[in-house]
Amino acid sequence: MSFWKQAIACLIVLIAAAFVWFLYYPGAQDVLARTGLVSTGAGSTQTTAERGPQRGGRGGGGAPGPVVTAPITHATINDRLTAIGTGRARRSVVVNPLTAGTLVEIAVASGADVKTGDLIAKLDSDAEEIALDRAVIALDDANATLERIKALRTSNTVSVVQQNEAELALRNAELAKREAELALERRSITAPIDGTVGILPISAGSYVTSSTEIASIDDRSQILVDFWIPERYAGLVDIGSPLTAVSVARASSVHEGEISAIDNRIDPESRTLRIEGRIDNPDDRLRAGMAFTISMRFPGETYPAIDPLAIQWSSDGPFVWAVEDGTARQKPVRIVQRNADSVLVDAEFDENALVVTQGIHNVREGSPVETAGNPANAGARQANAGGSAS
Repeated sequence: MSFWKQAIACLIVLIAAAFVWFLYYPGAQDVLARTGLVSTGAGSTQTTAERGPQRGGRGGGGAPGPVVTAPITHATINDRLTAIGTGRARRSVVVNPLTAGTLVEIAVASGADVKTGDLIAKLDSDAEEIALDRAVIALDDANATLERIKALRTSNTVSVVQQNEAELALRNAELAKREAELALERRSITAPIDGTVGILPISAGSYVTSSTEIASIDDRSQILVDFWIPERYAGLVDIGSPLTAVSVARASSVHEGEISAIDNRIDPESRTLRIEGRIDNPDDRLRAGMAFTISMRFPGETYPAIDPLAIQWSSDGPFVWAVEDGTARQKPVRIVQRNADSVLVDAEFDENALVVTQGIHNVREGSPVETAGNPANAGARQANAGGSAS
């Protein structure tokens, strides 16, 4: 294609683009009028009036449009804790025999209350009784031998060495007697703590060893409840802090207690801290293994709560348009927590400040804000409309 044909085609395209711009761009006539290419007359004024006012704050001389605002409230978080815990007895012992043998007697029944030292069961002890009698006889003989040697020592009939040997034999006989008494004592199984005996898993006549369970005893005067709390509460709990425990099985069973122990480390997998609570059980209604709902109260942290629609985003992060004394202010915020109907943020707001939730495009930094539904604003709009018409 020759040069003059290309030039004609480009000119046609430019003319068509200018014509479209003149027809559809709202301020085209004003631009041409300022350049002197066209004259402004009644016809152009009428056309501008027919097009109606431009959008506020965008390209015409009209005022910004109204916006919808919402009040700023305050909400407290981390002020309460609820967890599920499992109860256990204050002290719990599984009783096992110290030696093997045949169980010849069970002295308690299931569910019986026992004191420390009470007899629970007995093993066969014939061999131990015989060993004890033999040890007593050997002790008497050693004692008599020493007495004879002492009598003969006065007349130098025996030597000092013989007397020392007799004294050593007496001490060995005493130790043998003590050992026989201990062996016989271990044939009797006694309660190591005060508490309640559980269901007995064995009966008389059974052969038992040191690993055989004879009975379980629980001290239920107090119930210890183990539960886990999130690590954000780790610095808020202390030994002695009050708590409320409610039985999961019976909601009417409410008990007041306190924290009795705190673990020394956070579980790295669950990011939780183990806590031990203690509640009294004076009427013995609670049992080990029961589930409890643990509740605790804390001072908590208070943050401004705003409508989720007010949150806007920029390259610097989230922000909101706040209305303070009727003027728009852009406030950067840090989101703390999102809820179903509000967002908690970390920011400073003036008292009675509002946030813009709708009509964000009508807001400019430092400009007055017209709130939708405000009678004063509606009156002002009518007055402005009347002045424009006149």
